[in-house]
Amino acid sequence: MRHRVHGYKLNRDTEHRTAMFRNLAAGLFEHGQIETTHAKAKAVQPFAEKLITLAKRGDLHARRRVVALLRDRIMCDDAEQITRDRYGDVTKGPKLVRHLFDNVAPKFSERNGGYTRIIKLSKRRIGDGSDLVLLQLVGDEEGPEIGGLFSRRREQKSKRQAFAEKLGVMGDGAAVATAVAEEAPPATEEATSEEEPKTDE
Repeated sequence: MRHRVHGYKLNRDTEHRTAMFRNLAAGLFEHGQIETTHAKAKAVQPFAEKLITLAKRGDLHARRRVVALLRDRIMCDDAEQITRDRYGDVTKGPKLVRHLFDNVAPKFSERNGGYTRIIKLSKRRIGDGSDLVLLQLVGDEEGPEIGGLFSRRREQKSKRQAFAEKLGVMGDGAAVATAVAEEAPPATEEATSEEEPKTDE
C-alpha cells in the first residue's frame, strides 16, 4: 500500500530522480525557462521553489544547503566568461549557486512563494505524445513568445476594435454611425466629379 506517500515516482529510482531534479532546476536557473513534460514540471516545481527560498535567506547555512541539494557546477551558458585549458576542459567560469544567490533570488525579494509558473504548450513530444509545458521563472516573460490560437470570436472582436480605432471612436455606436455617415458624402462627390459627359469625336 502507498498510503500517505507523497511525491512523483516518474518511473525512476531515488538516485535517478534526484539527479533529474538537479538537472532540471539547474537549467531553469541558468536559462529562466525550460521545456519539459507536464509530469516532470509538476514534480520539479516545489524543489526549485525551495531552492529559491533558501537562496533568499542568503546566510552561510542556506548556501551550504543549496550546494548539498543542487550541487554546484560551472554554468556553460556564458561562453565569454569561461576559460579553458589546452585540452578544452573548462577551468574557470560562473558558478551556478552564486548565480542563484546573486541574480535569481534578489528578483523575488518582495515575493513570498510562487516563483515559477507552468504554461501548457500546444505541441506534444515526438515518440510518446507526452504533453509539453514551459516551466518558467515569474518575471522572465521577455523570453520566447508563448502564444496559442485565438478563438474566432476573439479575432472578430479585435477586428472590430481595430476598425473603431481607425475611425477614432471607441465604444459609442452612435458616434461610429455618424463618423461613417460623414465619410460617405466625399466618396459620392468624387464619383460624380469623375463622371464627365462623353463627346462624340
